Amino acid sequence: MSEDKAIWPPVDPVPAGLRGRCPRCGEGRLFSGFLTVGKSCENCGLDYSYADAGDGPAVFAILIIGFIMVGLALWTEVNLNPPLWVHFVVWLPLTVVLALTALRLIKGVLLTLQFARQAAEGRLDTMR
Repeated sequence: MSEDKAIWPPVDPVPAGLRGRCPRCGEGRLFSGFLTVGKSCENCGLDYSYADAGDGPAVFAILIIGFIMVGLALWTEVNLNPPLWVHFVVWLPLTVVLALTALRLIKGVLLTLQFARQAAEGRLDTMR
């Protein structure tokens, strides 16, 4: 990995991750697709090969969205008692949309936090 000698101003990792921006410059795009991390930043040239969030975003999305959806579905069932088809029509699409949205947001935040905390394996020695 070539070491960049430029001085970059600090970027707040959480807003940068939520916007899907580069963790070093805060300007370039982090994702090349909806959930696919790009090869490098088109603005500052940061190599994104360090970026590996693993299963973390999926776990957080499942726990958060699952908690919300199950709670809303149970509340709806107890208070409104709709037919079963209403549950399928309402909760399945809403769950898919919210889970995919949360997955991208959480993945962006985890990757920018990984860069900010120098948590990627092999980066600790090169960044000091």
